[in-house]
Amino acid sequence: MTRTAGELLETITRELAPDPRSNPLVPLIARGEADRDTLAALALEQHRVIPADRRAFRHLADRSADQPRAAAYFTALAEGEERAAPRLEAFAAACGVDRDRAGTYDPLPGCQAYPAYIAWLALNAAPADAVLAVAANFSAWGGYCATIAGALRTHYGFTDEACAFFDLFAEPAPDLDRTATEAVQAALDAGRLDENRARGYGHLLQSYEALFWRTLLRPV
Repeated sequence: MTRTAGELLETITRELAPDPRSNPLVPLIARGEADRDTLAALALEQHRVIPADRRAFRHLADRSADQPRAAAYFTALAEGEERAAPRLEAFAAACGVDRDRAGTYDPLPGCQAYPAYIAWLALNAAPADAVLAVAANFSAWGGYCATIAGALRTHYGFTDEACAFFDLFAEPAPDLDRTATEAVQAALDAGRLDENRARGYGHLLQSYEALFWRTLLRPV
């Protein structure tokens, strides 16, 4: 029997759920055992990730002109990155990051592999395949952000303003989820979705995200 988009998204999200051992940093933050320099590095790396992902999602939206639901999904993602940018500044400031430190920071290759691959998808992936891969990946990111937001308040004394970056991504996004489902369903109906290829994209995204967190803990 043919699966619906909702069933497909649920299956691939479950298949790509990261092994808890693949991210040693978030549990450390959750216990209040990560040092401030590591939190500062997280903020500094995100300074590169957020604008890069925003541009990549804009490009995917432009490439989806003939697939309006996919275009709407990527536009919403880009708008989310725009909302996140000022919130990131408050987190960075709470970590002791000022403009001079941000300007002289050398990004870590292991952290920037994720946005580099998002950019690769923006240039090379069929939009419908990218929707499926990105939507499956974001469920893990939202969970990490919820854990970090709670820990920053409990163990580090961060204000609501300083935690707002993580609160934003931790919030349920039913409208975004619905748009992703509609985009995948439209692609299924039109025969424009390559499930195996999308699964491969999602696997790489999850691997690069795990690399991001491991690199922050043990820079290479």
